[in-house]
This record gives sequence, structure tokens and C-alpha cells, in this order.
Amino acid sequence: MMPAALDEAAIVRGRHRFTDPELARIATEAGSAAAWRTGFERFDRGVLAKVEGDFAVSFTAGDGRQFAAVDRFALHPLCYRVDGEQVAVAERADALASGGSAIDPQALFDYLYFHVIPAPRTVFQEVSRLPAGHCLVAERGRPEVSRWWQPHFTEDQSPQFGSAREEFRRLLRDAVRERMEGKSIGCFLSGGTDSSTVAGLVTELGGRPARTYSIGFDAEGYDEMEYARIAARHFGTDHHEYYVTADDVVRAIPGLAASCDQPFGNSSALPAYYCARRARDDGVERMLAGDGGDELFGGNVRYAGQRIFEAWGSVPAALRRGLIEPALLGVTGLRQVPLVRKAVSYVEQARTPMPDRMQRHNLLLRLGLDEVLTPEFLARVDVDAPLRQQREVYARADAQALVNRMLAYDWKYTLADNDLPKVIGAASHAGMPVAFPLLDDRLLDFSLALPADYKLKGSQLRWFFKEALRGFLPDAIIAKKKHGFGLPFGVWVTRHPQLRELAFDAVRAFGKRGIVRTAFAERLTDELLPQHPGYYGEMVWILMVAEMWLRVHDVRATF
Repeated sequence: MMPAALDEAAIVRGRHRFTDPELARIATEAGSAAAWRTGFERFDRGVLAKVEGDFAVSFTAGDGRQFAAVDRFALHPLCYRVDGEQVAVAERADALASGGSAIDPQALFDYLYFHVIPAPRTVFQEVSRLPAGHCLVAERGRPEVSRWWQPHFTEDQSPQFGSAREEFRRLLRDAVRERMEGKSIGCFLSGGTDSSTVAGLVTELGGRPARTYSIGFDAEGYDEMEYARIAARHFGTDHHEYYVTADDVVRAIPGLAASCDQPFGNSSALPAYYCARRARDDGVERMLAGDGGDELFGGNVRYAGQRIFEAWGSVPAALRRGLIEPALLGVTGLRQVPLVRKAVSYVEQARTPMPDRMQRHNLLLRLGLDEVLTPEFLARVDVDAPLRQQREVYARADAQALVNRMLAYDWKYTLADNDLPKVIGAASHAGMPVAFPLLDDRLLDFSLALPADYKLKGSQLRWFFKEALRGFLPDAIIAKKKHGFGLPFGVWVTRHPQLRELAFDAVRAFGKRGIVRTAFAERLTDELLPQHPGYYGEMVWILMVAEMWLRVHDVRATF
């Protein structure tokens, strides 16, 4: 007997497949939604172990229970709100906010701290977001949220490099091939290892030059276009370049900020938007992005940096605590000596446990909470909540190696809460679907089984990834140092009158909401930004886009 029809409010999104033969048959004959409902009614939450791929799903089962779930990285987000004896579910937080929905001051604090609002919180007090790898089951409006996927790192394996390389290359090709089917494909191409790999495989598998799209900035120290050109020449792609200007920021940022379902402060969304829009204008139907390679295979610079600090723990405790630390930290005058000052900084950071150590350069904390935020706003928030959450995420990692614990941490804070919403949201604003081959479930499982020193060998980032693709990727890209240049927003604000007026107006308006001190908003624009545009421009951006979002959504966020 075929399952009954789903309720009209059902949501089924994403590219996924059922590993259970009966559910696969139902999906083929009656559709994915019917298979999901049948699977939940038969296996309860266990249905999630019988699905591979990316998804967001929400429906009411035959027994009246509501079920919702998102994939391992929440590529397709879901938000929910208790409404009487029902739980309303939507893909956007603002879709669940009524006219009287209150802004959550803690969410705004989290935004200023992280520059995004990590799940499960949203900017609205009564609306929550399902974290990556979580599901929800509700009866009569009482939701129970639980984790359905917990990554497990198997660190005791020692695979042969040759066989691991062949398996890795096969999985890469399969992941890219599956996301090319039936669409006119374009590729984001930054010139890094990830985007270059995807572009090269699209060219190889498609039998014709991939259409690649790169963004540059006409600002000294911010342009990496040459590496994108190296990859394009190497693979013979149909390459397209666009140089974003300050005028582009003026034109695009109000609409881009407003298009998000809550304040979102990653400025790299703007170049991603222009890249996707250019591809859409060329008739591309889907973009492939390389996001995820760093976080699966150990490519972020901080992985090597934090390993250096961890080495302090190998010094005998008696020597550390009895001699070195008292000598360096107990004599104030020594800090004036340059080499000693560096040693003091090293010891201070090394003594700070993970993940607290990674917030040492947090912009909000360095500026000072009391200097930035009003007493009234601070009285309404828990300033320690973000760090408590980070500690819980870091401690939950089922791993021993430092690099693996950091990877698990980044799967939430870097990917699920930040980079993926950035690319997906920017591309969606341009009318462009986007897929992420490097986040394929099979590649993720493969990375979980790689030895830690295959990801970070000494100070070599992504050792296995690069060595496995040596001969396929250009040598210059394999040897390329990680830079991560972003939008030169701060530099442009100091030089472009119209952009300065747009940004300063928004920052000063935000300063009147009782969240940040009026004096700080003025000092930021008039004093700090001109001194160090590249550094303080980030805070100008954060405040600017928050104010633009609040204005468009007609939210009276005043404290």
C-alpha cells in the first residue's frame, strides 16, 4: 500500500538517495517525500541512517508527530517556531517571524562576536534554527531536538599512500560527476587548491572546457587573480574575470544585506554574489564551489599555528611552572625587550586552553566589551555564552589529535554557520543554485579515516590532499601559501565618498539603537578606521550590514 499524501506544509529539499532498498523503490515510484514519510513511520529517527547526501526535510507523520532534519552541514537550513500545539517550520528565520516578533539581544551579541549568528539561535527570540546534523520530533507542539550525526575520527589507521590516493581521486571524480548531471555548469575559481581541483575535474569529466569565474580587487595586496589564471591556463578552462569596485559595493550591499533571513556579516558574500551573477548572465544553471577542502583535509593556517602552542605542553611541568613562566610573566620590565615580548606572548597563548585560545584575536574582545557596548545592552546578555558553546562543541569532538578536534569545531563555526550560508545566500541572491562536491558524504567519511599527520604533517597543511593531486594540479598552486585575501572594504571606505557616506550613515544609526556606544560608533568611523582601514573596516562592515538588515525588515531593535 502506498503511503498517504504529505501535508501541504511539508518540505523536502536537496540531493540525496536512500540506501534502504524499499525506501529507494518508494522514492523512485512515489517521490522522495513519500520515502521520507514511510522511513520515519517505520524507523523513527533511524531513517536518517538510511539516507546519503544533502537534505532538509519536514513533515507531519500519520500519527500526528512532526519530523524535521537537516544534513551533516545544514546545506539546506530549517528554522522552527512553537505555535500552540504545532511547530511551524520554514527555510528562513524571517518567514516565521510575526509582526511582533522580538529581537533576541543575545543573538545580536553573538553576531557582534562571531559576525554571524550560530545555530540554534536566530535573531528572533521565538525562532530557532536546526543545527547541522540535528533532527526534531514534536508531539503537540513540544519539540525534541537531538543530534543524529556525530563524526568519529579513526586515528589508528595507517593506509598505504598509493591506494588511499587512488580511492581519493575516484571519490573526487564521482562527487563532481554527480553534481554535473543535467545542468550547464560553472565553477567558482579562486586559484586555491579546492576550486582549482573542481574546475579541473569538470573539464576532464565534461570533455570540454569548464566555465570558470573569478573575482579580483583593484587594491594593492588584495588581488590573487594570477593564481586563478594559472589554474585556468593549466586546465584550459573558458575563463571569466570580474574586478569588483567600490561602486559595486555601493550598488549591491543594501540588497545583499537585506536578502539574508537575519544579519550576516561575512563580507566575502559580496564577491561571491558578483561571481554568481556573472555566471547566471552567461546562462550557467548551477555553480560548483570548492568549499570544504580546508576543513576536511587540514588546510587552514591556524591548524599549524595551534600545533606550535600545543608543543608547550611537552615541556616538563617543573621547568614550565617553576622557572620559565615565573621568569617571563613575573617581571614586567622584560616585556619591553622585543624577543622577550614574543616569548611572553607565546607562553600566554600556550597556557590558554583550546578552544579559548582561538578567540585571542576576536575583534569584539580586543576592542573591549565595555568600550564597544552600552551598559544597558550588556546587562541583557550573557557575554560568556559564546565561549561556553565553543567549549562544548570542541569537547564533543570524537578525536584525540589536535587537528581533528579543530576540524570538528570548524565544521560548525566555519562551514555550517558561516562559509556555506555565505556562498549559498550570495548565489541565491543572484538566482544561482550552488553545489559543493568536496562535502560529499563519501569524501567526508574518507577524511574521517585519514591519519592526522596526513592532514597536517609537521607544518605542511593538507599534505595528503596536495600529494594525492600532484601531477593533476599545477605545481604553483600546490606550493601556494594560504592567504585568504578578502574584500578591501576598509581601504575603499576611506577613499570612496559615496561608500563612506553609505557606511558611516549606517554605523552611526546603529549606534543610536542602544547596542553599541554612540561614542564608539563615532570613534570607529572618525579615528580607528583611518588609522588601520584593513583591520577596523571589518567592524564597520559588521555594524553597517546589521543596520541595513534591521531597516529593511522594519525591526525596532532598540535597547
